[in-house]
Amino acid sequence: MAFPYKQVLMIGATAGIGAALADRLILEGVKVIAVGRRQERLDAFVQKHGKEKASAVRYDISDREGMDTFVSTVTKAYSELDCVFLNAGVQSTINLARPEKIDLAAFHSEVSTNFSSFVDLSIKFLPFLMAKESQTSLIYTSSNLAYVPASGLPAYSASKAALNAFILCLRDQLRNSSVKVIELSPPVVQTELHDYMGQEKGRQMGMPVGEFTDIAYQELVSGSDQIIIGTIAGPAEDFQDVVNKRRKAFETLAQFMRGRK
Repeated sequence: MAFPYKQVLMIGATAGIGAALADRLILEGVKVIAVGRRQERLDAFVQKHGKEKASAVRYDISDREGMDTFVSTVTKAYSELDCVFLNAGVQSTINLARPEKIDLAAFHSEVSTNFSSFVDLSIKFLPFLMAKESQTSLIYTSSNLAYVPASGLPAYSASKAALNAFILCLRDQLRNSSVKVIELSPPVVQTELHDYMGQEKGRQMGMPVGEFTDIAYQELVSGSDQIIIGTIAGPAEDFQDVVNKRRKAFETLAQFMRGRK
């Protein structure tokens, strides 16, 4: 099966999961517009794949003041864009038992990067995607920690839980539109995300990024709108059962609320 979208804006494409998926999509014949903060990596991406298959736009998703300009620039330059893949993120350990040591600005910045910026970009790209005659998509890289939080990663876990709740609501509200809302939920993957632990240790934790990419791509082309890969705690089937029951409860509540209007 082929990937259902022809032109993908990959936000967070200069490292980790985003970089690996951007490479894979191009190999599958998809045009990818890479977005990231590091210009040298964006240039290397375009040089690696060629300008016919790859483009790049430098943008930091924490720059909320520049977001309107970014969205306008992208939608005008790439009129055939039919998929926005929101993938960027940051992660840090925070000891809540030592409140005097907590940098609250850093805590909220992490939540803003992982959650609020995704919400803002979604809302700003939606009019463009909804105006298309063919199916379009918003794809989000979430985390298994959205369902089972890691005690030492409170900001990251909370931001991914909030993102998951937003995705559920967005998908339900767009159920009659041409925009498909997809959540890709990874386990721990060997990427730069964990460099705060030290590169040698952090980049050896979890599933190899190549293995994750292979599984993720196959799930994406299968048509699933909720992709859970691996597990964060306990057997994978038990974890999947928790996810499925939670979604079923959400859908039951959503139908009930629609019935009251």
